[in-house]
Formats: sequence, C-alpha cells, structure tokens
Amino acid sequence: MVLSRSERSHLTEWWFTVDRGVLGLSCLLLVIGIVMLLSASPPVALRHDLPPFYFVKRQIGFAMLGCAVLVGISMLNEKSVRRLSLFVFFGALVGLVGVLLFGPELNGAQRWLRLFGFSVQPSEIMKPVFIVLTAWAFSEGQKRADVPAHSLAVGFYVLCALLLILQPDFGQTLLLTATWVGMFFLGGLAWGWVLFFFMAGIASLFLAYQFLPHVASRINHFLDPLGENYQISRALEAFRQAGWFGRGPGEGSLAEQYLPDAHNDFIFAAIADEFGVFSCLLLLLIYAGIVFLCLVRVRSIADGFVRLAVSGLMLLFALQTCIHMSVNLGLIPAKGMTLPLVSYGGTSLIGSCLLLGITLALTRRRPISELV
Repeated sequence: MVLSRSERSHLTEWWFTVDRGVLGLSCLLLVIGIVMLLSASPPVALRHDLPPFYFVKRQIGFAMLGCAVLVGISMLNEKSVRRLSLFVFFGALVGLVGVLLFGPELNGAQRWLRLFGFSVQPSEIMKPVFIVLTAWAFSEGQKRADVPAHSLAVGFYVLCALLLILQPDFGQTLLLTATWVGMFFLGGLAWGWVLFFFMAGIASLFLAYQFLPHVASRINHFLDPLGENYQISRALEAFRQAGWFGRGPGEGSLAEQYLPDAHNDFIFAAIADEFGVFSCLLLLLIYAGIVFLCLVRVRSIADGFVRLAVSGLMLLFALQTCIHMSVNLGLIPAKGMTLPLVSYGGTSLIGSCLLLGITLALTRRRPISELV
C-alpha cells in the first residue's frame, strides 16, 4: 500500500503529518523488547513452572495492543487529546482506589488489580494523562487570570501522590514528583519555589528513611558495598563479564539464570549480558533520539499547552529510562522501574504507548491540505 500526498483521507493526512522518526524508533524499541524476552524470559518462566515462552507470547499480544493505542491516539487532534486524557485520568484514579480496596498485597505493597485474568497497574496509565492535565492547567492559567492554574496543578499532584504513597509505591511517587516539579518550573515557577520543592524532597527522603523500614533497608544496602544487594550485584557482574559485544544472542547465562527480574526490572543488564555494552549504548541513543526529535519538533509550535505537555511527557519518559538504567548500573538504590517499551509488562507497555501516542498527536504538523 502506497500513500500519496494527492489523496484526501484521514490516514494519508496522518502519515504525512506525524513524526515518522519517533514512530519508527518506538516500533524498534518494541521489537528489541520482544527479541530480548526470547532469551531472557524462558529461565524466569521455568522457575515459575510456566511454559518457556509464556512471557514472550504475552508480550507480543501487549505489543500489538500497544501499537494500536499508539497509532490510534496519534491520529487525534489537540482537543480530543485533552478530552481523552480527562476521561482516562478519572478512570485511572478509580483504579488506584480499587487497588487499595481490592488489590492483592505483594511484598508489603498493593499496586495491582486483577481484571479479566490480567494484572493491571493503574499508576502506569495515570502518569501520561496526569502530565497532559497539568500542562492544560498551566496553559489556561497563562491565558486567563480567572483560572486557578496553580491550585488545579497542585490538586492533581496531591491526589495522585497520596494514592501512590498509600500503596506504597515511592518509586512512582518520586518519578511523578520530579516530572511535576519540572513542569512547574517550565510553566513559570519562581526560583524560590524551586528551592522549596528541593528542600521538601530532602525532608521527605529523610522521613521515609526514618520511619519506613523497607526504604531504610534499600538505602543501607546501597550505601554498604559489602551488604546484601543481590540483584544489583548480579547486574553489575553481567556488565563486567559481557564486555563490549556480550556473549552472543541466546548465550547469556548470568542475568537470565540468576537474576529474578531479568525480563523486566533488570532487562538492561540482560541486554548487556547477551549483546554487550556497545548495544546498551546504542539502546541509550534510541531513547535519546526519541526525546531529541520530540523536543526539536515542539520548538516550532506556538501553542503553550502543546509545548508544555510534550516537554513534560518527554521528561517523564527520559526520567523513567534513566532510573531503570541507573539501578541496573548500581548508581542508585534498587527500585522496580521498567524500561519503556522494552521490559516485560502489559500495563507498563500500554502506558508508554499512550505517552508516545499523545506526544505524536500533539506534535503533528499542519494538515496535509496546507502542504500540497
């Protein structure tokens, strides 16, 4: 099928106005994730008495659904994106409340809901639409003095952060907070408020260390090089032994056999084990390319809402990527954070596709009728 600029259809207009570079890199990450699961997930599945390619088959299904979400949302206009975000946001909030009321407790936390035989993590869906609504509040506040922009933005944040803390999920809370503060700054926040948020963050970390045993345990293990830090130690060993080009496809053994979360939270180490540090650098360039292309594209857009929303979405995307890679490299304490589009996990993958679909929708160029 060949699309021509002379055609007048919604599909043709979408194809010639969407950022095909970002679209292509996103699809490439999905393929990389499936390829990695072919070798990284069978040992994990066998340890759980599951068929060897259980995770691979499920991830392929998630990837197909994710592609549909990404492409479908990227076809929307700005107004439809805002309406959809509001609808999804309230749905995610209902899900977060449902997690606290009905979600199973795993390792001392309630983060999942069981729906139709699948485990759903509402926080992954909530994050990108939260960014869109926060950007809308700030942009409306800049246009109209009667809109309580800062109050709305603070209200959105407090509600989401409170529901995450009650689970508790401090990793997602930290990620959401850092992105929200970054958007607050981009939206015209005074330097005095930046200092306030910084001090509040330090105080919150201190209180969490003092009163939450599992937080204190992770920090202590991270600071003590001789302490028990099993997964990070195995991940670092994978990087050291793999070298520049790794053991080869399907030949990795360290991360896959001894790393419990090699298919999701530590898939970056699994990539290093099989394909080497050089491949990890290439993967980092793909993520950087997506962020760079989106930020360059949005520079030419005058709409304040679009500029702030895309900047916030890319900040969220980049921070999650950096946190995952930093944990795998032993630079920060261990925290369950997936690598967008690559790690195993249906809700995480759908959330990332939702984020990128919204970004592509907001950065599409003017209609094709103006280009011909």
